[in-house]
Amino acid sequence: MLDAARALWVTAAGRCEIRRAALPDRSPDQVAVRTLFSAVSRGTESLVLGGRIPESQHERMRAPFQEGDFPWPVKYGYLNVGVVEDGPAEFEGRAVFCLYPHQTRYVVPASAVAVVPEGVPPERAVLAGTVETAVNALWDAAPLVGDRIAVVGGGMVGCAVAAVLARFPGVRVQLVDVDPAREATADALGVGFAAPEQADGECDLVVHASGSEQGLVQSLELLATEGRVVELSWYGDREVSLPLGEFFHSRRLTVRSSQVGAVAHPRRTFAERMSLALGLLADPVFDALISGQSRFDELPELLAGELPTLCHRIVYP
Repeated sequence: MLDAARALWVTAAGRCEIRRAALPDRSPDQVAVRTLFSAVSRGTESLVLGGRIPESQHERMRAPFQEGDFPWPVKYGYLNVGVVEDGPAEFEGRAVFCLYPHQTRYVVPASAVAVVPEGVPPERAVLAGTVETAVNALWDAAPLVGDRIAVVGGGMVGCAVAAVLARFPGVRVQLVDVDPAREATADALGVGFAAPEQADGECDLVVHASGSEQGLVQSLELLATEGRVVELSWYGDREVSLPLGEFFHSRRLTVRSSQVGAVAHPRRTFAERMSLALGLLADPVFDALISGQSRFDELPELLAGELPTLCHRIVYP
């Protein structure tokens, strides 16, 4: 075992530090990866930073290569792109995506990485986990040609959903967010934009990703009769109240959850879902989801402040 890497650890509420990490010798079925980029996933990582993962969900919410236990100290993260420095011949020198925390180098089974396709820049491929979530959500939502759709919440996941929906024929897609600056993002993605008080109603489908109770309530209000909300927000230890009286029953509305931990398509595997997400990232429109970047050494300071709502990319030495 050699001290050959550095990793980010959450050590207390809103506090992180970079620690040395020991790397094992690589076995024949493993790859040794040098990280090029990682990304901060605001929704889940903010809950981890705040120690707000409910005890009942500690095991379910573990990241694939997490070290430590909730609440702290914990090494957490799952948006990582690197280059294989040593491994089976078909992987050597290839850029790969892995559900790995923020760490400069790591060794994992070759089966745990997905090769980044030609035509997808590694710096954009950090979005693969987010686009994978969007793909899964739309498998759950099953939008139809001509549907009237709202995406409530213009963070990473909401914008990724809107970007994929923009490819559907004949649909009306509107991104709804309280931040007027998100209009420029919607324009770049090729979808409409509205502030909450101006959003179009009579929707067949609403995808909710704002992470707020108010956003979920509005999602219900935007639905037409027989409409459905697909809920992507996860609230950690917060309780959420919904108006299930009033029009909920008379309009025969539906709220269903979508969570990337299970594949929503009955004939697809995790690997096939990831391959699809990576393939979609050949489209440069997804660059609109990158709002900024920092160096790896700046991560503790970045995470101690207010997390960005879109994808903040981390660049490694």
